[in-house]
Formats: sequence, C-alpha cells, structure tokens
Amino acid sequence: MVFACQADSFLVEFSSKVVSCEEAELKVVSNGKKTTVKGYEVVLEDTILFPEGGGQPCDTGSLDGVPVLQVTRRGAQAVHFVAAPLAVGAAVRQRLDWGRRLDHMQQHSGQHLISAIAEIEFGYATSSWWLGEEVSYIELDTQSVKKEEMDRMEEIVNEKIRAATPVTVKVFEEGDPQLTADRARGLPEDHVGPVRVVTIQGVESNMCCGTHVSNLSQLQVLALRTGDQAAPRGEGEEEQDEPPLPGGGPGAGSAGPVSRPRAAADRSAQNLQTVLKDLAVLEAEKLKRLNPSPKFYMLHRREADSDFMSIFINEVGNQSALLFLTVGDDKGAGQMVLHGEPSAVSALGPRICSVLGGRGAGKGPKFQAKVSNLGNRSEAEELIRKFFEETRDQ
Repeated sequence: MVFACQADSFLVEFSSKVVSCEEAELKVVSNGKKTTVKGYEVVLEDTILFPEGGGQPCDTGSLDGVPVLQVTRRGAQAVHFVAAPLAVGAAVRQRLDWGRRLDHMQQHSGQHLISAIAEIEFGYATSSWWLGEEVSYIELDTQSVKKEEMDRMEEIVNEKIRAATPVTVKVFEEGDPQLTADRARGLPEDHVGPVRVVTIQGVESNMCCGTHVSNLSQLQVLALRTGDQAAPRGEGEEEQDEPPLPGGGPGAGSAGPVSRPRAAADRSAQNLQTVLKDLAVLEAEKLKRLNPSPKFYMLHRREADSDFMSIFINEVGNQSALLFLTVGDDKGAGQMVLHGEPSAVSALGPRICSVLGGRGAGKGPKFQAKVSNLGNRSEAEELIRKFFEETRDQ
C-alpha cells in the first residue's frame, strides 16, 4: 500500500477512519535506558504520518488531538501508538508535526543526492546511512575520502540545489515494463505490489519508501563533513564518510588539555553511541516483525561495538531465532556473538570462532569471541545454514 504521506509528502492534515484500536505497550530508549509506556495501537484506513523505514524515522503528530508517539509498518498497515483509545469506525483528524517532517524530507533527499554524486563522480557506493536526531551520516564503500573529493562532491550537490533541480515520485504497479530498467535496480524477485521510485532530474532514479522534497532548492545548502569534523547537524546538513569510533580522531591519546579538534571528535563519538543504541533497537524491531519468525538471523555492523550487540539481544527478547552478530572491520578484526538455543550455540560457536580466526568461550545460550578475520563471515553463515538443514532432515 502507498500511504497518503507517500503520495503527497506536503500534506499536514488529513481525515481517515479507525480500522482497529488495541491496548499495547511501547518500549522506548532514553539516554540508553529502556522504559515501557502503556497505550494503544491504532490502524487507520490511510495516514499522512510516515511509518519508520528506509533509514528514515517515523513522523509524529496527533489523531483528534491525541499525540502519536510512534508509527511503524506491519505489512500493508501503518500502526500508530497513542496514549488514549479511539473509537473503531470513527473518522479522526490527523495532524502532522511539520517541523519534524520537513527536517526528515531535507535529510533524506540530501542523502539521495550525495549518494548519487559520490557514486557518479568517484564510484563510491553507499553501504548504509542513518538519520538521527542530532547527527546524520552516510557510510561510503571506501576506506577513505580525499579532501579534494569531498570538496568536489560538495560543489556539485550545491550546484544541483542552486539549479532548483526537480524531485519527482512515481508509483509503478506490479509488472510495469519500466521496472525492468536501471531505475528499479535491486528490486527483489519476490516483490509484490506497487513500487515507488524517486527521481532527481538528470541525476538518478531510485526506489524508496520515504518522504522527499519536491525541489532541491528546498534543501537550501549542504555542508559535507568527515567523521572527525562531525557535530550536531543543522537544517539541510548531512554528514559524509564514516563517523570515528570512540577514542579516534585528532588528538586521540595525547596528554594535556582537550583541544578543539579532540572535543569535536569526543562529541561525535558520543553522538555515534546514541545513534548506535537507537539503531540496535530498530534492528531488533525489524527482526521481531518478521512473519514467520526465522530460525536464524545474521547481522553485521562495521561501525558498531559490543554494546550494540548486547542491546540488540536484549531488545529481541525471547525470540527463538539463533542470532549471529558481528561488528568490526568487514575483512579484518572484530567481535562476534552467537546467541540462542544452548545446544545450537555449543555446536556452532567454536566452529564459527575457528573460521573467523578467533578465541572465545561460551556458556548456555551465548558464545562470544574476539576474531581476526571477519572476511570469512560467509563461511560462518554457511555453517549455520547447513546446521539447520541437517537438523530439519533428522
């Protein structure tokens, strides 16, 4: 289903009937601490409140004056978490928090533009991106970005903004012949339903579920920064390249007063940890929404750490899936955790640890290790697949 917010990202008010309203609880993370909020999950016939997805957080707003705390997608439905119940069948007035939406639209369209220019000019594909409350970053598939490359990217993206380049969104129905073109690259073979394609005129076309500006002039200006220059973003700004890991950046390890570059790096590291905590929660929610629930689940985050894996496991809770989590250099050193049913963990943990060139230990439902060769992840993943195939055949 294409929601009203995706058909017209500039709608700020809208009416729609309540399809269902059920009691529920919402787990939220604030300053790294989890709390539980009681309320109701409301499904509407249609919505202008975007459910989180594609790297973009959800919208906030209200339904007949009742604040909407979170919006998530479940299949073809958008589920609104509110503090008070709404009558099924009643038509409710939706109001959008426009400031938050505009910010997200600018950041998301800016990411599309930067990612396209990075790939067109230098062949750097985007491996991930994250839109946070204080910091947005884009991770490029390269070890480093030269200053002259960064300057050139910033020059080009702002030329496109000054040219007021149009941004259009088109929905293609299943089977449309245009979806065989490059504009629909990456479309899963088993995809069912309409496909939404966002086009920056003369730059790129890309499938996307998020909200976008209608013209690049609405971005105003984009300033690109490397991770060691990162600071909380302002309107229209994007982070570029990888954020530094904690303790990295200029001045790391030096004695004496903290320099301005070091202070900026420390702020960036703190912001990154906040982003990673939120990301762990979102990744866990993604797993919990899978239907049917998988027998095993694999996740690698290059920029994450052991805290990310712990938060993810805690958020997943009592899911029966075997979790294979890794963090660190894609082809080098890092950490691994295998978590799940004890017999599977004890059978697979040492074998996977050996494949990844690590030393570790486990007890009960958890095996963890420091490893030296994450480039062998595919071999480790194949061990897990074969284990479950053999278990199924027995």
